[in-house]
Amino acid sequence: MEHTILLLEDDTDLIDGLTYSLRREGYIVDVAQTLKMAYACLERQAYSLLLLDVTLPDGNGMDVCQYVRERGRHTPIIFLTAMDDEVNVIRGLDSGADDYITKPFKLGELCSRIRARLRRSGLGDAGGENRFSSGPLSIDLFGGGAFLNNQPLNLTNAEYRLLCLLVRNAGQTVLRNTILDALWDGNGNFVDDNTLSVYIRRLREKIEEDPSSPEHLLTVRGFGYTWRK
Repeated sequence: MEHTILLLEDDTDLIDGLTYSLRREGYIVDVAQTLKMAYACLERQAYSLLLLDVTLPDGNGMDVCQYVRERGRHTPIIFLTAMDDEVNVIRGLDSGADDYITKPFKLGELCSRIRARLRRSGLGDAGGENRFSSGPLSIDLFGGGAFLNNQPLNLTNAEYRLLCLLVRNAGQTVLRNTILDALWDGNGNFVDDNTLSVYIRRLREKIEEDPSSPEHLLTVRGFGYTWRK
């Protein structure tokens, strides 16, 4: 599968270096140098991942992140920032970003972060499929959204990643440790076992007709969870 990345950055030297390097890695790269250009790209194209600078001539990259999340899209987002203080990092993650990398950075580290985010979003090895369906549920991997009876589901990023993982492995037991690794959060911390139970409960409340007696998201006691079509 070819992955298309939107790079929002106004530093022309950095743009030249990043686009050349990312294309050598096999990615298709679209470039926007302003928020206005980024919004136009997002209306025209669905992206596998967004690389967003924070400080731009006409605003803040966090506004683009918020724009994407408010539309129910779970596209992986990595911030490129020269600001490494804790306040800005927390603000970026709170706005819906999945990760951040501080300038200057090594290309190898950035590519590693990109691969990890694509893998955890379900795009890393999707085998050419853009959409998964299971009964009334469908997941649009490129658009980064999930739908129940053609109505968008209001999911957090972690809930979306969890749903993608389970539906892509429908009929198989997904071990708890496998899920915990997939839900590695934006701060580089593992989601713990209790938090996973909360995600499972909330996901059932959003997709099951009777969350207390689920038909699709089933617990395999002592092992993990499975998705039944």
